[in-house]
Amino acid sequence: MSGSIVNDREVREHLNLVEEFTLSNVLDFLKRLSEEPPFRLITRATIKRLPCTIRTKARWDVASRPNYLVGVLAAADQAKREGVSAISAYEFGVAGGNGLLALAEGAEAVEQEVGVKIRVYGFDAGAGLPSAAPDFREHPDQWMPGDYPMNEPELRRRMRPNTELIIGEISRTLPDHLRTAAPPIGFVSVDVDLYSSATDVLSMFKAPERRMLRRTFIYFDDIDFVFNHKFAGELLAIDEFNESSTGVKIDRWYGIEKFRPFWESPWLRKMYVAHDLDAISQVHQTRKAAVITVDGTTL
Repeated sequence: MSGSIVNDREVREHLNLVEEFTLSNVLDFLKRLSEEPPFRLITRATIKRLPCTIRTKARWDVASRPNYLVGVLAAADQAKREGVSAISAYEFGVAGGNGLLALAEGAEAVEQEVGVKIRVYGFDAGAGLPSAAPDFREHPDQWMPGDYPMNEPELRRRMRPNTELIIGEISRTLPDHLRTAAPPIGFVSVDVDLYSSATDVLSMFKAPERRMLRRTFIYFDDIDFVFNHKFAGELLAIDEFNESSTGVKIDRWYGIEKFRPFWESPWLRKMYVAHDLDAISQVHQTRKAAVITVDGTTL
């Protein structure tokens, strides 16, 4: 009899365990497993071949320029939170044009899914890097005038309707552009190599004519080579901007690597955010106070 009781108890305990391990538990386990090495490589390869949402593609780095897609998607989401219906996405330093084409393609996909209109602008000198002073801040041991020239006719032939290419020195073309009716700045890629050019680009966040989201997302391309340091190039331009600007500050995009299967991707450390402190100071919340219950639920 005692053996029968023990067996019955064991059966009941087993059934309870089976009941707890429901289908949702199985799916949750498989989801977590799909994001672990080496299974995440298989998952990403599968996602590339499936009709997935743009958010799924952005999370899994399924894009030729994942930094562009993630930045534009974050900008569109920020625009929705602010009630902004259209934004601008910029690439400074177009060169051959592959990045600009990828930015335009990603912008179209994000626009369709999020519902925020996105206008793409590419800025470049056209004939390659401009001349710069013989100054260590310009990394003259790495770059020279004329590096990365553009085949402008071929690039214009391949451009999408949502894109505008602006040729000339940034110090001249950008101020003129900011006086146009372009939508607020949402995403900016800075790939200009030179300190002086990067300084010209960041001036867009100090211009009286600037229109930007409270948080504008930025990618800096030239900050992780062995010759980079904070006393030259784009890193120096960032530091000097923050020293001279009071209304807007640029800082790293904290937490971007969270919940990403490929959290160690190098480009994540090159993503920044321009915070419009003046605009943020004017925000007044009107929602009900958030409450965290004893069981941890947020209401």
